[in-house]
Amino acid sequence: MTVPLALDPDTVEAAATAAAWPFEEARKLVARLERKPKAEVLFETGYGPSGLPHIGTFGEVARTSMVRHAFRVLTNDSVPTRLIAFSDDMDGLRKVPTNVPNQDALTAALNLPLTRVPDPFGTHESFGHHNNAELRRFLDAFGFDYEFRSATECYKAGVFDDTLRLVLDRYEAVMAIMLPSLRAERSASYSPFLPVHPVTGHVMQVPIDEVKPATGTIVWRDPATGEVYETPVTGGHAKLQWKPDWAMRWVALGIDYEMAGKDLIDSVKLSGQIARALGAEPPEGFNYELFLDEHGQKISKSKGNGLTIDEWLTYGTPDSLALYMYNKPREAKRLFFDVIPRHVDEYDNFLGRYPKQDAKLRLGNPVWHLHAGNPPAPEAIDASGTVLSFAMLLNLVAVANAETPDVLWGFIRRYAPDVGPQTHPRLAALVDRALAYYRDFVRPNKAYRAPTEEEAAALHDLSQTLAEHAGSTDPEALQAVVYEVGRRHFPDLSGKSKSPDGRPGVAKTWFASIYNLLFGEAQGPRFGSFIALYGVPGTQVLIEKALSGDLVAEHAAFLESRKAISG
Repeated sequence: MTVPLALDPDTVEAAATAAAWPFEEARKLVARLERKPKAEVLFETGYGPSGLPHIGTFGEVARTSMVRHAFRVLTNDSVPTRLIAFSDDMDGLRKVPTNVPNQDALTAALNLPLTRVPDPFGTHESFGHHNNAELRRFLDAFGFDYEFRSATECYKAGVFDDTLRLVLDRYEAVMAIMLPSLRAERSASYSPFLPVHPVTGHVMQVPIDEVKPATGTIVWRDPATGEVYETPVTGGHAKLQWKPDWAMRWVALGIDYEMAGKDLIDSVKLSGQIARALGAEPPEGFNYELFLDEHGQKISKSKGNGLTIDEWLTYGTPDSLALYMYNKPREAKRLFFDVIPRHVDEYDNFLGRYPKQDAKLRLGNPVWHLHAGNPPAPEAIDASGTVLSFAMLLNLVAVANAETPDVLWGFIRRYAPDVGPQTHPRLAALVDRALAYYRDFVRPNKAYRAPTEEEAAALHDLSQTLAEHAGSTDPEALQAVVYEVGRRHFPDLSGKSKSPDGRPGVAKTWFASIYNLLFGEAQGPRFGSFIALYGVPGTQVLIEKALSGDLVAEHAAFLESRKAISG
């Protein structure tokens, strides 16, 4: 059930000129209502359950929900809205997905409606029912407010019957729209209607010999047997090809907004023309860019070459996934494991800014959209508002050789004794994910090296200078030590950076050396903050291991053991 919004006047006023893309989209709906008033506004997202749901499916629901909330704010929540998550599960299975078990059983079920294809996982009535359940499972897990609709149920229950008869009445107009978009060989046999074979149950792609609007039937011939059938277009005895089906659904359900991927631009145009031929206005929406895998290829449900929801949530938070969907929807983006840490930390950065922002800036902050205008408070670990970053946790895991959360919590409590999983559940989730991400992605790709003479001298100096601050957990004081040592050994002589007292700043090569030599990485956390967490004695031991070559040797041994295990 949709919860009424409690909107303050400042938010309503700021929304009128807010530039965030969900507001840009929502204004299209406001203009639509001004042209053609109606009692409620309907949003729709579509899902083809021929393969398991992937993050792209989630993204469409998440983004549509953001537009829906922006619309509610723009209209001061005066117009009821609903979001329909529609599954096109009456489609025939045209090819077997490569990422599911029991391939032979699926091959034998080709051309059957997805809700009649055996479930290869053995848990549901059909493959379509299984995938629909997976869709609902992750939508429910994220708390989306939606109504699920099944094409099979809608067709069989007669929900679409009136509009299907309208398509039959305007058959020639629909054909005139579709035929120019088809190849010659396809257009010769094309029909918008796909009869369901009364004997085999297959969704048939066959020419239609005769259209009978008066009786609401189509006449067609079985290409294998030559037998002629007359099939009603209503009651689930036939369905539409997907582009006419999309348009029919818009008209039958009264959809006002639906977005789609950039690869469907032409399909949206054709479906829109068909909707107009049926006497309706197609919905508002926009075309988002595609998600790409690590090789720059479009992700696909049937190939399974993108991240699954569960894979992202193994290494990143739900909030970081939502932020990924919010950011730059009109730009193609890689959807692979290496994008997770950045989005985890970006989310915390945006969340940290939110309490200090006015209404206008808040409406431009992604967390306002991710949490429907009510983001949680940042989870700080001290009075100054320090929030542990994912990058910091990854480096703690690395230098501590942590394999269990207890080790990391030991360092965290050293800095903040009252902090724990019960008081900081978000941090607890990050600790678990940092351990998993480091194990699977970071450690195998580290690249340690031996220090140069200049670097060795600087690290030795740093260790000795830190000894004067043993027991300190003040990140600013410890960062000042790092800067002072860097200034002695790696001064910035370009004149571009200076300290407050006019002395030269520190060359970036000093910090690059620290990250490379101590962490095996090109980048790293603010080093004073790291020392505060890890402790001065631990940091001195880490420096000694870098100077002695132990870090290089230990990593080389790890890579050898990994190579031996992999065969």
